[in-house]
Amino acid sequence: MAIKDWPARERPRERLLAHGARSLSDAELMAIFLRTGVSGKSAVDLARELLDRFGSLRQLLAADRASFCEAPGLGSAKYAQLQAVLEMGRRHLAEQLQRGEPLQSPEHTARFLRARLRDYPYEVFAVLFLDNRHRVLAFEELFRGTIDGASVHPREVARRALQLNAAAVILSHNHPSGVAEPSQADQQITTRLREALGLLDIRLLDHLVVGDGSCCSMAERGLL
Repeated sequence: MAIKDWPARERPRERLLAHGARSLSDAELMAIFLRTGVSGKSAVDLARELLDRFGSLRQLLAADRASFCEAPGLGSAKYAQLQAVLEMGRRHLAEQLQRGEPLQSPEHTARFLRARLRDYPYEVFAVLFLDNRHRVLAFEELFRGTIDGASVHPREVARRALQLNAAAVILSHNHPSGVAEPSQADQQITTRLREALGLLDIRLLDHLVVGDGSCCSMAERGLL
């Protein structure tokens, strides 16, 4: 049965308008994005099949173009539409970390860093540069590596901090394995960066390790 023939209270779009997006399941949210199903299947049925095929909503959203377009009911147009939606979400978070604005909370900073870094298939090392009132000067991805690690150069971090006249920094990098647990190498590079920045009177506030669905603060762990 087509969704338009369902009782109004059961249709995903009507439920979203009545109760909000959080009331919907992953399949129902995906059905609204798909808009239509395929022969013999409603948009909700198709969405459930796609979630099973990719393993989860996050894996579906992070799929590369070839894998995404191979799936029934999808294609290049849907891929482009999805990428636009995802980028709007990232920019929405980024607007809350605009230049000249103070950081609102550790939780918001962690959400922003997860959205920016967690889906990379390789390690990315990034830095939030802050002034002496913890207002954002810039967020930059400085180093990229393989799935096994990134080559981080303290002098490059220090040079960029001086260029921006930063008084403090927050470091971050992702673990493509999905496990947000600081490694021995993570602790070592954090120590090197803290020492290098300290010589320039630049404070290292935290180093956040981004995993699949979590973010580990090395400051909270007492590792700084």
